[in-house]
Amino acid sequence: MSQSRPILYTYFRSSCSARVRIALSYKNIEYESRAVNLQKGEHTSDDYTELNPGKLLPYLVIDGNGLSQSIAILEYLEEVYPDKPLLPKDPGQRAQVRTIVNAISCDIQPLQNMRVLLALPEEQRAGYARKIISAGLAVVERMLEKTAGDFCVGNHVTMADCCLIPQLYNARRFDVDLSAMPHIRAIEERANALEAFRCAHWSRQPDCPVDLLSSANM
Repeated sequence: MSQSRPILYTYFRSSCSARVRIALSYKNIEYESRAVNLQKGEHTSDDYTELNPGKLLPYLVIDGNGLSQSIAILEYLEEVYPDKPLLPKDPGQRAQVRTIVNAISCDIQPLQNMRVLLALPEEQRAGYARKIISAGLAVVERMLEKTAGDFCVGNHVTMADCCLIPQLYNARRFDVDLSAMPHIRAIEERANALEAFRCAHWSRQPDCPVDLLSSANM
């Protein structure tokens, strides 16, 4: 395995990037962060496109591999860096984790990401994002009624938590009402007490604009 420090191409407000930041920090994998500004279109530059033809974030260079798609990255980290596992040993619980992961990464995030919102008239964007996130998190809350302990599945941090907490960044950004989601709010509170989640928060990224820090929910 290569001993060079991994490089994570990231953007402070990218919830997909935050999933990987959490996992890297939780597993105590030191990495170099390289900011790619989505608002300025840096993800469409020739240099970044050559690196990642999908023009998306995150992108992780690790162990001689260049990896895109956050869930594939999480799976790689779990297989190659098994200390502090993010998947339970029990097959049923592993499936529950992946079910919640997919509910967030397939059914919520892609429908409210920047590419989708920019296709809408500006006055419709916030309301649309709020509707999509609220409906999706309501489904997740119902799942958590059956699976949650201290965290999404049982009492240990899993990939599901790595996906849920960044989705809540977007929920709060678009003023989603979480009052009827007690499991989600309790898990968020426990996660935010852990340094791996705290250091991955968008407000603690080097590329976070200073003028946004007052709105940070930490």
